Amino acid sequence: MLCVRLSCTLLLAATCLLSGAGKQHLVQDPVYHYTAHLMSHFHICSSDASMEKAVSCHMGGVQRLSCENGVISVVAALYGRADREICSEGRPQQQLNNTECSQQGTVDVLRRRCDGKKVCELSVTDVESPDPCVDTYKYLETSYTCLPASHLVTCEHSFAHLHCDEGQAILVYGAHYGRHDQTTCSYRILASEVQNVYCSRPTSKVAESCDGKSSCTIRASNSVFGDPCVGTYKYLEVAYICQSELHHSEAGLCSAPPALSCSCSVILRETVQIDQVPVLHHQLCSNSMQCSGLSSTLLLAATCVLMTSGFLAPGGPMAPGGPLGQSGPMGPFPPTFMSTARVITCDSLDNVQRLSCDNGVIIVQAAMYGRTDAEICSDGIPADQLANTQCFQIDTLKDVKSRCDGKKVCEISTNSFRTSDPCSGIYKYLDTTYTCFPAIHSVTCDDSLANLQCGEGQVLLIHGADYGRRDSTTCSLNLPASQLQNVQCSKPISNLADSCNGKSNCTVKVSSSVFGDPCFGTYKYLEMAYSCHFGFPDH
Repeated sequence: MLCVRLSCTLLLAATCLLSGAGKQHLVQDPVYHYTAHLMSHFHICSSDASMEKAVSCHMGGVQRLSCENGVISVVAALYGRADREICSEGRPQQQLNNTECSQQGTVDVLRRRCDGKKVCELSVTDVESPDPCVDTYKYLETSYTCLPASHLVTCEHSFAHLHCDEGQAILVYGAHYGRHDQTTCSYRILASEVQNVYCSRPTSKVAESCDGKSSCTIRASNSVFGDPCVGTYKYLEVAYICQSELHHSEAGLCSAPPALSCSCSVILRETVQIDQVPVLHHQLCSNSMQCSGLSSTLLLAATCVLMTSGFLAPGGPMAPGGPLGQSGPMGPFPPTFMSTARVITCDSLDNVQRLSCDNGVIIVQAAMYGRTDAEICSDGIPADQLANTQCFQIDTLKDVKSRCDGKKVCEISTNSFRTSDPCSGIYKYLDTTYTCFPAIHSVTCDDSLANLQCGEGQVLLIHGADYGRRDSTTCSLNLPASQLQNVQCSKPISNLADSCNGKSNCTVKVSSSVFGDPCFGTYKYLEMAYSCHFGFPDH
């Protein structure tokens, strides 16, 4: 069983179940004892996220902080000198002697600029004035953690929806309104409106509006946040968690500060309702369990215990049809393994709707273009353009699913739905609900073979496939720029499911001769999302 085949959330749930559920069925298992030994050496529910450190020497250097999983939370920052060795190469001794030199307020600058982002870059010159110690060679040293949080990007003129489960409340880590790259929220937007990538304004308005609530909606617009860069199409970036109302765990295993609580309780929320299987007390893992801090050996061992004990095996509690399993379009995973998001985009000019999944891939659940509510997207709109609340475009769901299912990021222009007007004279909006499904995401370049494989006893289930190009960097090595320029070339591929579903492995040639050519002269690639299941779901 390969670790890459296992959803992080599935492994976390497996570990949680192992920690407190069904021990009477497992104590005779030698693998269980090995795993218990491992668990005594790993703090699987530690509140300490992995600490990262970045050091940039003076003279105009750029410091980059980044989190592959989670979002940045700056712990400490120093501009000055506290060590004679750091950034000392080629420097005279007199420029290194003062090791008690520090700029006041440096950590505040870093936190305003970077907290809540996945990637943050800043110049050392941003913190060098005033000079804290003349004639001393200085450096910028930042320590930060990658906190597990929901990372939400909402394009301008769309609504950001922050949502937590019952009994939980929103806690916003950070929010920024502006633009810091040319690709986010750029679909069919004029190049002149995405050029300014140094436009970013930290904002407390999201926290002021949403902290402590179970759900919150806020519009990404200049009227709410002000305009940090006139003429630039902007977006709102938010990082938040769902904090349990009960701040302390009754069990010692998963104790953590309240600011880090949410993940495990979301994963296991439904399991406490199952009577026929011994499961965790509802508070055992109410605090955050971080995948980044877990040993893959421990996770694999935990999962193997569940496999050998019948939890994950066919007919077991977590298998399809079992009390913790689910058969259906999403496959045999408990429904709480998937996060749900909603995006509403007002239909003005060339507005862009952005769907994205930090973990897993997009599966669209519902989509409506039209108007079913008199309040949504109503600011500054005459009452007669809001009166019809039974207006919707036929096949909107089908169109959005064909464009977005199986992708990690999907952007759609509201222009695409204006081909036939479902209600003339009514101001409309696009309302999409989707889940982030834990699936394997695969990209195969043109003229290559895509190999899809599952472990023994498992079969493939294709969730989505797309052939074309939607960025200039994927599958681009040593290719001329002319073959990479068209990034609006995309063709959903439906016949892969017919060819591969239900098989343990499947090989597909990626070429225009197989899928047709959606953009002549452009070098393309196949993007797929699939999962492996014990037996084939009935649907």
